[in-house]
Amino acid sequence: MKKFLVLTVVMSLLFFSQFSDAQIDPVIKKIIEIGKKDNRTMKHLDVLTNRFGGRPIGSAAYDNAAEWAGKKFKEWGMQVEYDEAGTLAVGFNRGAWFGKMTSPRSMHLHFATPSYSSGTRGRQVGHAVLEPLDDKQFERMKKKLKRAWVLLTPPELDEEELEKRKKMTPEERRELRDLERKKAKAKVKKLEEKGILGVISSAKVPINATYNRDVKDWKSWEDLPTTCDIKLDEHQFAEIKQMIIERQRVELEFDIRNYFKMGPVKYHNVIGIIPGTEYPDEYVIMGGHLDSFDVATGAVDNGSGVTPAIEAARLIMAAGGKPKRTILVCLWAGEEFGILGAGHWVEKFKDRLPRISNMFNRDGGPTVITGISVSEAMWDDMEKICQPLNDINPDFPFKMEKRKPRERSKRPGGTDSSVFSMNGIPTMGFRTADPKGYDFSYREIWHTENDYYQKSIPEYQEHTSIVTAVVVYGVANLDHLLSREGYFLPDSEPAPKKKNN
Repeated sequence: MKKFLVLTVVMSLLFFSQFSDAQIDPVIKKIIEIGKKDNRTMKHLDVLTNRFGGRPIGSAAYDNAAEWAGKKFKEWGMQVEYDEAGTLAVGFNRGAWFGKMTSPRSMHLHFATPSYSSGTRGRQVGHAVLEPLDDKQFERMKKKLKRAWVLLTPPELDEEELEKRKKMTPEERRELRDLERKKAKAKVKKLEEKGILGVISSAKVPINATYNRDVKDWKSWEDLPTTCDIKLDEHQFAEIKQMIIERQRVELEFDIRNYFKMGPVKYHNVIGIIPGTEYPDEYVIMGGHLDSFDVATGAVDNGSGVTPAIEAARLIMAAGGKPKRTILVCLWAGEEFGILGAGHWVEKFKDRLPRISNMFNRDGGPTVITGISVSEAMWDDMEKICQPLNDINPDFPFKMEKRKPRERSKRPGGTDSSVFSMNGIPTMGFRTADPKGYDFSYREIWHTENDYYQKSIPEYQEHTSIVTAVVVYGVANLDHLLSREGYFLPDSEPAPKKKNN
């Protein structure tokens, strides 16, 4: 009798296992199979970062990356749209840069410059001075400023001012930053009139050098900056500053090859399209921003976001996927300049917004997908869609959690999904983690000189591309749009306050 019961249990398990396996879409099985045997996520990242490099909009690197991505989509049988998202008055291409202290001793300088800032006129050598802090100092040293490198020494904030800034609203902080920028520009302009070579600011390591924000206000070639804006390693800055205080003669040499391109220069979103077979006018979006800063090569921010989406598209096409609704693989332009590309698309295609099932955005580093937070109304659909994910790799178990309603975004935020959230579109995203212990730190890389290919994590990136393909294809294959019920709080209802620990 016991043998019979054991045999019955075994046969039942086999039956239900085969039955469950039979319920998985053959395309999903194929996606997983190809993704495990022939995953090309890191090949895409290699091209994006090591062939093209950093990709600010308006640069040859960005244009090349956009053209390459579109060609890959076409190669895999997808449709492609190059969506003109905006225009800059001028373009920018970065060359090599070099700097050293030549007196009182030799020291190689560790520094960077923002995109869209001026380079040197070849190799330029000059003495270093501290900026004059008032009109009296300025008058006393105005002759000494000619052909000098000026170390900017902003006043230190006292505890009262620091405390005041902590209590500021985001809007007040933005207003303060704008005011400080205007004051800084006026100060540099006054120094420029005395013939300085450039200004040098102290920068924390790893050095963060983004872009000259004035570029968005330029109207023509005549608006270009003419003075170098150097961000110098904080330790070297302190050392040079002390030498100047001691009245030593410090001489610095820089060769910075920052080049501009005549405009107007257009920039484009790259949209790869897998047309829907039953609901072609309904959409699932996946992607991230294609642009990056160029002091490094933009491998993490946001190569680690766009390349899994690019590979997910390839996997769907290679597996013979024919989704019921249209999949849009959106590689956004100008995220780093203020969510420009995604904001343009949302404004241009307002009529599509009610028919978007979900916008999957990846912009947080090369950690691996470990789960997803799902609203109550979406739970049953997403549970079925995510069912195969735990069978892909036992090292990366996938967990679903309930998502409580949240407020819509009030304004464009730190990533492209914010402008979709503002318009009531679900932006359900994946949770990620570092379960293998690679000691990844986003802050070490974000917008810094450390954002290179070697900082990516291949096994995480490859698994992420498979999961993305499975989930996006599953959502696209539902016979209905995902429910938006309870995803956002009603507009009149404030978000629940966080409890203080």
